[in-house]
Amino acid sequence: MGAWTWLVLAGGLEIAWAIGLKYTDGWTRLWPSVATLTLLAASMYCLAAAARTLPIGTAYAVWTGIGAAGTAVLGMVLLGEPPTAWRLASLALILAGVAGLKLAH
Repeated sequence: MGAWTWLVLAGGLEIAWAIGLKYTDGWTRLWPSVATLTLLAASMYCLAAAARTLPIGTAYAVWTGIGAAGTAVLGMVLLGEPPTAWRLASLALILAGVAGLKLAH
């Protein structure tokens, strides 16, 4: 698998574990906590695989950008967080930054 594929997978897993945090109820619920920790470990593994080839600054920034944007979108869709104009504009800036890092590599 290519480095960018590993990185996109890592970002998707980051979204999953970040949303999973909400369902752990402060780490008091066993199975959501186990699932969240498993997703976290898998995300880190994929990030490390991507960083074998990509510069760590690029890999980390793209990973966090995917995770931050995806988690914010799912927060709005799944958790009823408000989709304000500022929030949507900020998400667009994050995505532009991720795209810029991809194009710059």
